[in-house]
This record gives sequence, structure tokens and C-alpha cells, in this order.
Amino acid sequence: MYWTLFLTFLRIGAFTIGGGYAMLPLIEREVVKHKWLSKEEFFDVFAVTQSLPGVFAVNISVFVGYRIRGIRGSLICALGTILPSFIIILAIALFFTQARQNSWVEKIFKGLRPAVVALIAAPCVSAIKSMKITLQMAWIPLLSAGLIWLVGVSPIWIILAAGFGGITYEYIIKRK
Repeated sequence: MYWTLFLTFLRIGAFTIGGGYAMLPLIEREVVKHKWLSKEEFFDVFAVTQSLPGVFAVNISVFVGYRIRGIRGSLICALGTILPSFIIILAIALFFTQARQNSWVEKIFKGLRPAVVALIAAPCVSAIKSMKITLQMAWIPLLSAGLIWLVGVSPIWIILAAGFGGITYEYIIKRK
């Protein structure tokens, strides 16, 4: 079981480019496929790991590993997620001066940009479907994104306002 955890998260870490959000669809597919978490549990864990310090892909892997095999499982999953990126960054650092002068490297990175955008958009659509967000509720994420992107409001204020709004709705509005 440890090897399955390690190899699964090693594959996730090795075959995703673009950071944690790009890893999200692959993590979701693997975790749900192995039945380590249900789809709903996965999005709950994702929501929690978003609020924790650190890289959420690693936080998710730590959570899944701990749930399956305790502390050893969490260490193995974290190592599997981190190791490929560490090796790739180390190789890039060693050859950065030569690679920077190579136009092929620049072309590769320019070609990867649209794919990374799609990899980030895919879990957003999946989350919307899984959370059953209706058109009546869609104004909340759209307003939040607009405030962050267009007005420059800190995401911390958005999170605090959403938490306050959830408490207000649950204890004041819903109880009436």
C-alpha cells in the first residue's frame, strides 16, 4: 500500500506543470479512483487545504496519506509529491544559464502557458458541478473574483467576508 501511495503521488508530482492548481484534476482523479476519498470529501479537503499555509497539493497528499496509512503514509505521499519538482528545479538551476540562451526552452514555456490555463480551469468547472452551485449562487464567486482581479481586494478579506456571511446566513437568516 505504501508503494501505491508513493507511486501515485510521484506520478502526480512528475506529470503536472503549472503548480498546485494544475495538479488538482490529476489528484482528484487518482484519489477518487483508488477510493481513498469520495468526490465530495475531496472538495472538502481541497477547501480546507486552501486555508492552510503551504502548497495545497502537498497538503492534500499529506491528508490522504495520513488517512490511509497514518504518519508514515503522510510522509510518503508528501515525498512523492515534492520529489519530482525538487529534481526538476535542481536540474533547471544547474543548467539555467545555458537554457536561458536557448530559444527552444523559451518556446517550450510559451507553448505550455495555454495548457496550464486549461489545467487550472478544469478543476474550477469540476468543483462547480460537484458543489452544485446554481446560477443564484454564482454571483458569490464571480463577485469575489472581480473584487480580487479588478479592484485589488486582498483574498484574505474575501475569505473573512465569506466566513462571516456563512455564519450570518446559518445562524440568523436560515433560522427565521
